[in-house]
Amino acid sequence: MKLARRRQDRGTLAPFRAGLWSPFTELNRLREEINRIFEEPSQGFMERSAGFFEGWSPSLDVFEEKDNVVVKAELPGMKKEEIEVSLVGDTLTISGERREEEENKDAESYRSERFFGRFQRSVTLPHQVDANKIQANYKDGILTVTLPKSEEAKRKQIEVNVS
Repeated sequence: MKLARRRQDRGTLAPFRAGLWSPFTELNRLREEINRIFEEPSQGFMERSAGFFEGWSPSLDVFEEKDNVVVKAELPGMKKEEIEVSLVGDTLTISGERREEEENKDAESYRSERFFGRFQRSVTLPHQVDANKIQANYKDGILTVTLPKSEEAKRKQIEVNVS
């Protein structure tokens, strides 16, 4: 059995039917239309601009604790050896490459949404950090980089004297 995409009249909204219309239906239709634009244009355009669409960018969270700046990156399906973490000045860079799994030549692909290839994310840190104490841990597809603040960057309580 082969799945086929059902096509609606292009450029028209689905007719309103009480109880059946949903904004999610319209959003889904819009998403499919955008996918069609990228799937069906002249193949020459896609071949010429392949470099533009290459690569991917993992999601990052950066937050500050009392004594640390913490950066978390989503890197599912990667091995520790495929991830590089570096610090230059006040810029933390996470880079690497996620390799595509071996394809089954006999199978027909219906949807491919995962990204493969090289990536690089750089983030400017909000404080100076002690480069000698940085720790990077990778567990369950999440890379956690803990960057201890330098002594100069830590908040200091100053006592007020009364004269």
